[in-house]
Amino acid sequence: MLGNPMTRDARREVDRVVEALDARGVRPEVVSAPTADAAAERARRFVAEGAERIVCIGGDGIARIGVDAVAGTATVLGLVPMGTGNDFARAVGLLEPGGSTAGADPVSAHVDRALADPRPIDAIRTTHGWAASVATLGFSGDVPARANALRWPHGPQRYTVATVLQLPRLRTLDLTLTLDGRRVDTEVTLLAIGNTAFFGGGMRVCPDARPDDGRLQVVVIGGVGRATFLGVFPRVFRGGHVEHPAVEVYEAGSVRVEQPSGDDVLWADGDPLGRLPVDLEVVPGAVALAGAGSDPFRSGA
Repeated sequence: MLGNPMTRDARREVDRVVEALDARGVRPEVVSAPTADAAAERARRFVAEGAERIVCIGGDGIARIGVDAVAGTATVLGLVPMGTGNDFARAVGLLEPGGSTAGADPVSAHVDRALADPRPIDAIRTTHGWAASVATLGFSGDVPARANALRWPHGPQRYTVATVLQLPRLRTLDLTLTLDGRRVDTEVTLLAIGNTAFFGGGMRVCPDARPDDGRLQVVVIGGVGRATFLGVFPRVFRGGHVEHPAVEVYEAGSVRVEQPSGDDVLWADGDPLGRLPVDLEVVPGAVALAGAGSDPFRSGA
């Protein structure tokens, strides 16, 4: 079992999950690591040693650590979503619409799902490891960087505040995208490459992305000024931005992202993934995910 023990609240969450597992006759080995890199190394080691299941407690960052560890193996991934954005859990049906879990004891419901039978889902294999949900660059990478530096507010509202703070620093990037071998040179204020629909605490940036179709949805907001961007970006919350003429939408199984004049950092699942150039490829059924619902990948999840 993998959790974030760095704060008192996080330790309390881990303790509650351990108690719920104990009540179900499961005695987990709790992984405590001082950094995300150390946690990822421990998770990969457990998988290499033949672990049947890893349960991750937290948000999108720790979900990506779990996906990176189990992708392409027989180890099942269970997720107890207790993070800031929970976009991966939302997209794969582990949260109720609106991001909540029904019932008086959400931890108990999450643990039941984390111990349930698995369902295969796609994942993104990249130059810098595996990603679960959305890889992103430009404004959508600058916002989580700003959000991670904020001490307040907590929860998804942190991304909203970071968005407002980052707008005066909107920038345009010159990128080359190679989509299944097709080259596209483009100006970008926002790039999103989605295996699932959501990022930023529920923003539907890749509204048609589904982690069970073997495809990636690629969304580009072009090199627009701040006024136009302000007219486009608010539509991301419901997915309506893809209808704006400043937005291009592609579909591909593989994507290469290059920046001729620089080496910006590509983000994935709310954390920095690595510097450009980056190759990304969707791998169908790469992860055995516990507890996904009967139709977890509906766009309205």
